[in-house]
Amino acid sequence: MNKLQKIIVTLFVMCLGLVNVFAQSNITKSDLSQAQIDKIIKNVAEKEGEFRDALKNYVFNRYAVIQTVGFGGQITGEFRRDSFLTFNSDGVRFEKILFAPITTLVDLTITPEDLEDLGGVNPFALDPYVINQYNFNYLGKEKIDDLDLFVFDVTPKVVPDPKKSKLRLFTGRIWIDDRDIQIVKSKGKAVPETKDNKFPIVETWRENIDGKYWFPAYSLSTGQDGELVFGSGQVVRLKMRVKYTDYRQGRSDVKILDDDVVDETTKPKPTPTKTPTPKP
Repeated sequence: MNKLQKIIVTLFVMCLGLVNVFAQSNITKSDLSQAQIDKIIKNVAEKEGEFRDALKNYVFNRYAVIQTVGFGGQITGEFRRDSFLTFNSDGVRFEKILFAPITTLVDLTITPEDLEDLGGVNPFALDPYVINQYNFNYLGKEKIDDLDLFVFDVTPKVVPDPKKSKLRLFTGRIWIDDRDIQIVKSKGKAVPETKDNKFPIVETWRENIDGKYWFPAYSLSTGQDGELVFGSGQVVRLKMRVKYTDYRQGRSDVKILDDDVVDETTKPKPTPTKTPTPKP
């Protein structure tokens, strides 16, 4: 490496360091008492429960695409699943598959846990029914667009044993509007994982529906967030895009009597203010 190349590399490393510094400086320290933190979490859990109950009266569409990425950013395979979704009064999700071509994924297998995450942990983050199973670490406040947001890191107190439980929990970060005390966005992944079953870090944004409910709008996973490292040493890079659209009120106990319906009755019982401008 000649002198000019060394200078270029040094400047590049310095730029990366500055990017990291500015990324960290977006969150400003803002002290809250433990009582204030507990009240915020309590209010969020109540709102999440309210939104999930409201969702039982809606039907909507979900468009999911998962792609594997090779050298140079080349797409090497794709899984696609377009669905019509609704819930019954017990919170059980029913899915009618609208379009699902044969997957061309080679380096990755879509598991039942992956599909569960698409409907549960990824878009909703925190399940209000198991809120007491989480630790919340308050980081401070961050301003996104015109919103002032409380920022919390969230981790399970105990990660479920995949051999004994089908429970899926969230680990990552949530942003909460400081006025409405509602989740604006979340970024994290589902656990538990195993050496052969890994999951990407997913960022989810929400949108206002009918002027009062904040439901998931889309979930994204790209770049380092979509890098999966398996126990065998294999590394798979993926891109994931999931859109949730066409929310409209419908009967909560509708049952779609087709062969391509997924009745998720085995799903653990089942998440939502003002949203900043999405930044895919």
